[in-house]
Amino acid sequence: MSAPKQPPFLVATLPLLTLIGMAFMSTMYWKIGMLVPIIAGIAVAGIIGRALGHSWRELEQSLAEGVSKALPAVFILIVIGMIVGTWISGGVIPTLVYYGLSIIDPSLFLPLACLITGFISLVLGSSFTSIATIGLAFMAIGEGMGMPLPIVAGAVISGAFFGDKLSPLSDTTNVAPAMVGEGLFPHIRHMLWDTIPALAISAALYWIIGLNIVSGSASASSGRDAILSGLDAQFTIHPLLLIVVVLALVLIAMRIPAIPALLLIAVMGGATALLVQGKSIAEVLQATTSGYVSETGQEAIDNLLSNGGITSMFETIALVVVATALGGILERTGIFSALIDPLVRRIKRAGSLIAATIFATFLVGFSSGAQFLAIILPARGFLASYKRMNLSPLNLSRAVEAAGTVGINLVPWGVPAVFAAGVFGLAPMEFIPWILFAFIVPLLNVIYGYTGFSIKRLDPAKAAGGRAAAADADDAGADADDEHADGSGAENTGAENTRPEGKSPDDAVR
Repeated sequence: MSAPKQPPFLVATLPLLTLIGMAFMSTMYWKIGMLVPIIAGIAVAGIIGRALGHSWRELEQSLAEGVSKALPAVFILIVIGMIVGTWISGGVIPTLVYYGLSIIDPSLFLPLACLITGFISLVLGSSFTSIATIGLAFMAIGEGMGMPLPIVAGAVISGAFFGDKLSPLSDTTNVAPAMVGEGLFPHIRHMLWDTIPALAISAALYWIIGLNIVSGSASASSGRDAILSGLDAQFTIHPLLLIVVVLALVLIAMRIPAIPALLLIAVMGGATALLVQGKSIAEVLQATTSGYVSETGQEAIDNLLSNGGITSMFETIALVVVATALGGILERTGIFSALIDPLVRRIKRAGSLIAATIFATFLVGFSSGAQFLAIILPARGFLASYKRMNLSPLNLSRAVEAAGTVGINLVPWGVPAVFAAGVFGLAPMEFIPWILFAFIVPLLNVIYGYTGFSIKRLDPAKAAGGRAAAADADDAGADADDEHADGSGAENTGAENTRPEGKSPDDAVR
């Protein structure tokens, strides 16, 4: 039996075009979500894979291998749903909302929402947990201040992914340097050049936006007082409830594995619901399973605080599963390689190489909607080119994080955007234009690439080894081209190799 063929470039674009076309129709007209468009992309990829000579068993295996990477993420999403339900029921999030409305100056609210969420995410190493806890509180505070919720969501998400990008506890921060053979802390130090300026610019812009909103709003005070009264009537509000937040940060700082730590955080929320709010065990378990139902009498706040529970995560979990399945079949059939390889071979300048890395990472992100794949595949595909051009792989790991960890928030059907939409009750296209951090970080990397600012070069010894490795890779690529011309090609390696040995993504979805 002959080996499967490699797909031509135009054929390789078909699953992506199918996905993007159906996603556009779903977003603008059909309003059916992203599950059907992604499944359509899987179907097209499967037809192409079968035509290239892959067996149905191989294709099914590639789907299963892709989904296997999502299992840690699935368990984490389930526990995050539990945390949101118990933290609202226990009065933790309402307490954050109450004191936030009482203390924060509205003109400083948006930059503070960005910066405080960023700090929490930096400590937790998880943007998803930050968005679902402190982020949800900021959304309720913003509602009380009369702030447009899509802008508040953009500020919160910007901060959450600042922390996600720099935290040594984040899975993407660990995986990116591992994929290019560099250390964690050199990678983090190199990312400071794009991450800190991007956060500062974002916070400054949010401050300007907030000033304009506050100057044009005159009715926020009465609404704020009504919300405070509603919260006070429904919950026991006390500063000691903030100890739960502090203990959650301590648990994560102790480097307890993600799932046990998150379960303990959920248990703490349940304990406060029982002991402080006077809830019954049945009520706590109902909030844990199907979420809390708020009855403050303020419709906007009730819509935000009627949230959480395991069942609230099911749509996001389904999206994670089908997105990673799509990534698995696209890699096994060689479709990703067919899209990226022609681009890599034509690059001659450092700026073009970094711009191409950003583009390829966005391509994977728009194809799969999954952070993990958007980092791993470009990192592996571009490594030899960086070494050939005497560029440190740290530039590569920084670029794939810029677009794969942060920029993927701009993908309406991406897992991060769909998760935030579910928590905040907004459509992704409402808040995506306001995630300023996600626009600025990739742009800074492209600017740095063309200007040479903060671009790290290889030392002479590494440069010689890198050029030799790149020459071997080019020879291998030429051999693959010859095989393709002859009508045959080597079968892709399975998705099981997309993570370096010893790297287990405890927090695989941010």
